[in-house]
Amino acid sequence: MFKEFKKFIMRGNMIDMAVAVIIGGAFSAIINSLVNNILMPLIGLALGGNADFSNAFIVLKEPAEIPATGLPETLAEAQEAGYTCLGYGAFLSAIITFLIIAICLFLVVKLFNKAKDLTKKEEEEKAPTTKKCPFCKSEIDIEATRCPHCTSEIPEEEAAE
Repeated sequence: MFKEFKKFIMRGNMIDMAVAVIIGGAFSAIINSLVNNILMPLIGLALGGNADFSNAFIVLKEPAEIPATGLPETLAEAQEAGYTCLGYGAFLSAIITFLIIAICLFLVVKLFNKAKDLTKKEEEEKAPTTKKCPFCKSEIDIEATRCPHCTSEIPEEEAAE
């Protein structure tokens, strides 16, 4: 069983997947920082001056005993005080984060495909090194004047191509 597990874990695609998960986690941290520290404060300012958009919430139900301090300012404080809240700011922040990650991944995949297409074109442009014998249809060297399979002489127009 240990040998099977070792064989399974050492397969190339498993290693590739592990690397992808690690890079994805790091990429996610960068995108979360971009959204939480740059984009959401700008969106919050544009929508009404609240720089901390992730703490935007609506109180759905007040607790039985309302604290003397009044309405809490953050979602965490409201939930701790017993308020039932609709945390729409955190939800919108998650949607924006998802959309930014999706756009970034789309651009990365698009660039990868473009680079892949460029390498394919370079491979296709290479001159052929073989041709078919017009008599026996065997594959022969492009510069051959006689077929090594059927020993026929290749006509000059065929040899020149």
